[in-house]
Formats: sequence, structure tokens, C-alpha cells
Amino acid sequence: MRTGEAYCIVPDIGVEFIENMNPEQKQAVLQTNGPLLVLAGAGTGKTKVLVARIVYLVSNKLAAIDEIMAVTFTNKAAYEMKQRLSRATGSSLSEMWIGTFHSLAMKILRQHGDKVGIDLNFSIIDDDDQFRLISGIVSVLALDEKQCPVKTIMHNIRRWKDRGLFHEKLGLAMGPIETASRRVYKEYQERLKTLGAVDFGDLLLYNLRLFGLYQDVLQFYQRKIKYILVDEYQDTNTAQYLWLKMLAAEHHNICCVGDDDQAIYGWRGAEVGNILKFEQEFEGATVVRLEQNYRSTNNILAAANALIKNNTKRLHKKLWTSENEGELIRIKHAWNSEDEAKFVCNEIEKLRLCGRSFGSMAILVRTSFQTREFEERFIRQSVPYQVIGGLRFYERQEIRDTLAYIKFLLDPNDSLAFERIINTPKRSIGELTRQKAHIIANEEGISLPLATQKYATKIRGKASQSINNFFSIIAETRELLANTPPAIVVKTLLENSGYIAMWKQEKSAEALTRLENLKEMINAIAEFDSLKDFIDHVSLVMDQVSLDSPDVVNIMTIHSAKGLEFNTVFLVGWEENVFPNQRTLLDNGISGLEEERRLAYVGLTRAKEQVFISYCSHRKTNNSGWQMSVPSRFVRELPDENVIFLDKKGISKSLVKDINDDEPYATIKARYNVG
Repeated sequence: MRTGEAYCIVPDIGVEFIENMNPEQKQAVLQTNGPLLVLAGAGTGKTKVLVARIVYLVSNKLAAIDEIMAVTFTNKAAYEMKQRLSRATGSSLSEMWIGTFHSLAMKILRQHGDKVGIDLNFSIIDDDDQFRLISGIVSVLALDEKQCPVKTIMHNIRRWKDRGLFHEKLGLAMGPIETASRRVYKEYQERLKTLGAVDFGDLLLYNLRLFGLYQDVLQFYQRKIKYILVDEYQDTNTAQYLWLKMLAAEHHNICCVGDDDQAIYGWRGAEVGNILKFEQEFEGATVVRLEQNYRSTNNILAAANALIKNNTKRLHKKLWTSENEGELIRIKHAWNSEDEAKFVCNEIEKLRLCGRSFGSMAILVRTSFQTREFEERFIRQSVPYQVIGGLRFYERQEIRDTLAYIKFLLDPNDSLAFERIINTPKRSIGELTRQKAHIIANEEGISLPLATQKYATKIRGKASQSINNFFSIIAETRELLANTPPAIVVKTLLENSGYIAMWKQEKSAEALTRLENLKEMINAIAEFDSLKDFIDHVSLVMDQVSLDSPDVVNIMTIHSAKGLEFNTVFLVGWEENVFPNQRTLLDNGISGLEEERRLAYVGLTRAKEQVFISYCSHRKTNNSGWQMSVPSRFVRELPDENVIFLDKKGISKSLVKDINDDEPYATIKARYNVG
């Protein structure tokens, strides 16, 4: 169909799919020829457009349902799209080429994988299997795990696969960890072939090799798939982009829907450049901007637009709505994180009294360590809550490990706590040693710690030495209990045991989050007179049973909130070094700052009616001291006309605007006497 013919409305899809659309949505549906980029801002109805576009293609006989490929990022999104299309077109689910990148790439490998050395009946290993396999290879290659942590090697291999690179295609190695990672990568791929298995990164990687080596296979799919639609295009990595470009080369009918202003997954391999360079990469591309927002008020959108405008690497887009102006964004200064949590909890209870449901409200944090204060405040004030997209604070691995260390410190016969920590971090204490200790404990009716010490006297070598060293560290730390603050005792124990060093050596985003959580736990311990009081407190917190009712306040990171919406959103911890995140700025510079700003934009646009932003002038550090903070630069980027400060404490709006990005924080604090 020619471009000029694209705008006829077909009765088959009539009222439901076309008549209720705005002009830009209609254009995105009806512009069927050539490459199309749909810049779909938050809350602009992109899913509706995607479904309507496929229905239009099928109804007008431009393509059969099995000649259209639609790619999503989650299985849930793919399933929902299939269900809607099945109802609209009468097609069966099995006919549809609709799914995630992984599921569609797997479908192709099941047919042709043998051409690139893959067993057609391959299995897909999960993260745990991948870790164990790589760990075994590290051991066989006699690599030092302290210098080359397994999870760091896993991370490097995944990023190479995200970029579509086999081990033989890598350039020069940068440093010993990367050199080791390359050795493991090569051996890892060989082991996978022997096992008849692949990991998730391999699904796209072997598709690229297949299409590169076998033109007949590539041409088969190029001719078969007449139209390609891609959701969340801003989140694609290099391998996904290359795969799409190869498949679209015959018909050039690729429609990518995304929002460069919501590109927040660079840390896991997503390349925002894919969407920014769309017009250059796909010749003759049309760009349609969906800017009419159906979610938020004008005040919220105006603030979000002004904030994101500070990013230089973006495609122009400005959200607007036909709805009312709405309430101003409320900005609250708090003395510390405890006051911040108290303020948020009190506001939630006020809204509840006004008829708002708990479920219509959300607290969005930048990093997971921030949830603890809110969880404890909610428990204290009997406000039901749930942590979405993650565990509750005291359920996290690193926190449970630390609790086990504390329990064993307090009770030398606590066998459960001892078993969790004796080889965490690894101390050359193998499975055989642990089994022998269990046998002694059962036969003699003694605790596992005592049995382990007893067994250590009967053996020689690394295991015996490691066991003795462990108990020496515990004994030395116990001596501190009488006269040392509890937080310092725990910090000392975690350092001397090698637990903190274990996470520091693992160069990954997950490890950094765990270290932040450990710092927050030490902050929590500092609030108690003794470790026994702290353990009792944690036991009470963990004993809280979540209600069956879905009406609970939602707590989550902003990353987890993408795609969701709430009537009221609390954006907390808007301070420099917290948000934007200090580590992100140090590692990635300006590009890191721009991704942090996009994250702030995502947070703002989750709200329908109300936004509260809060920041503290003081936060506890992990040595039980206080650190003064200044408001996030994102606060001063919000327009005066769209915000209201709830009090005059702390830094005023004019002061916040006066802060220079390059001025040292210490100078700012001194000049304005923060706090």
C-alpha cells in the first residue's frame, strides 16, 4: 500500500481501534510503509497503538498474522498482546510471531541451530547453573577467585554477548580480570556445547552467527516476516539491534516504539544510542511523536518536561494533557531519614482518611537500602505495605548473612547461624569437612560449631587452618562486646571476616547494592544499645505477616516502577550522592548523569495526581556518624511555578537554584550553613 493510501479507515477495526485515537496515534497505526519510529512518551497509549497497528495490517490483508513479528521485553506483555490480537483478529495464538527477543530467537534456533553447532534439543541454563559452571572453570584454570571473582567474570561474558561478540571477536584485553574473563569465556562456550546447552545471551548470539553464515536462512526469514514491531526500543542492546536490522533488510517495514527519555537500563547493557540513531540507521524513516499524555496532570508533566530538557542526548518531545492543571508538586525538607519516613507515613495516613486507598500510593527509592526506614515506620504505625520487585530489607542475602554472624557472635552454639557463615566468604572448608563435623555433632550430641573445632584438631592443611582462623576472629570480636558500640562491633566483624571484602572484589551493580545495604544495616544497629536488642527487634519485624488484602502501600525502586502508575507518588532521598547516584556519576560521567535524570523523569511520570519529593540534610554514615547532604540538582531543575516547598527549613528554593554543579559540596554547605 502506498503512503497516500494509508489513511483510509477500515470498518473491520472501526470504533475500537481508530475513532478514539488522537491524530498522532492514528498516523502511527496507518503509516505502514518503511521504517517508523514512534516516540511514545509516558502514558501516551503505546500499547493501544501497537495492537491497533497489527490489527490494521491483518484486516487490510497487508500481511497474514504469521508474517508479522512483534517483539516485547517481557513474557507478560507478549501474552497480553497475543490475547488482545486473538480476540480482534480471530487468529490462534500458535500462529503469532509475538514474544520476547529470547523466545523468538529460541524459535529460530530450534529449527536451524545445528548449522552453527547447537543441538536442536538444547536446554537453557539459568543464572545459578551459569554461576556453578563458570565457578568450576575458574577452579580448573587455577584462577585466583579473590582477584577474578566468578560474578565479575559472569558479568563480563554477559556484556560481551549483549554486544554480539564471541570470544574470538574480542579486541585487546584491558587488565588481568578481563584477560581471565576471556579465557573463561572460551572454555565456557565449549562446556555449554558439550552439555547441549545455551544461556540466554547465546540465543541472540547464535542467531547472529546463523544469519551471518547462512544467507539462505536469513533470506527465508526476511521474506517471511513482512512487518516487524518492537516495543520498548530504547531498552535494546547491540545484539538485539543487529538482529532486528538483519531481519528488516528485505521489506524495511520495521516499527519501533519507545521513549529515549525513559532509557534507564544502561547498567544492564541497553544502548540508548539505538533509538537516538534510528533515522540514520534506517534510511527513509518516519518519526511520529506521541505527546498527549492520558495519565498525569499538567503540573506533573510540566515539571517532568523541564527536568528532562536538561539532557543533551535526546530526541525532542514534550508531553501535554487536556486534563486540569492539578496540584503543585510538594517538596519537603527533612532533618534526617527517620524524619523523612515519618513525614511520608503521616501523609499517607492523611490521604487514607480522605478516602484514598493504600494501593493507590507508592514510595519510589533510588536504591534498595532506602526502604528500611519506611518499612520500620510502617510497621510501627500499622500501615500495610509491600516491597515490589525485591525482598524486604531483612530478607536480603547480605542482611541474613550479617544476622547470622551476629547471632553466632552472641551464641557460640548457634548451629544454624554457624552453618550459614562458616564458608561465607569461602575459607577452603570443603563439603567433606562439613559432613565430618555433622557426624561428630550427631554422635556426641554437641553443637555443630563445637564439633567443627573438634574435627579441626584431627586434620591438617588449609581446612584446619581456616577453621582455627575463623574461630579466632569470632573470639577477638566477642571481646569487643563489653565496651564497644554495637555498630562498630559488627562493622569490625564484617571487615575482619572478609565478608565486606568479598563484595568489594565483585565488580558488579548487584555487589554495590549489597554494600549499600550493609552500610544501612550498620546504621540501623547504631540505634540500639546492644546487639541482643537489635536481634529482638529484627525478629519482631520479620514476624509481621503481610495482609491478604491487596490494599497496601507499594515500596519499590524507580527502576521497578517503570510501566506502572499510581495516584500519589512519594519520591524520596533526592539528595546529591543518593540521587543522582554517586557511583553512577563516578563510573559513567555525563552519560551516567543523563541516565540518572531520565530515572527522575520516570519517577515523576508514574504519578497521576500527586507528587511529593523529599530530601534530608543529614544521613547516617556506616561509622555511626552524620553526613550533611545537599538537595539533588534535580530539585533545582524543577520550575518554580510547578512546585511548592512545604516549609522554610533547610535550603530554600532560591538557594537550591544557586548551587553550581562544579562547586564542591563542602563549600556549598559552609556558604549556606546547611542544616
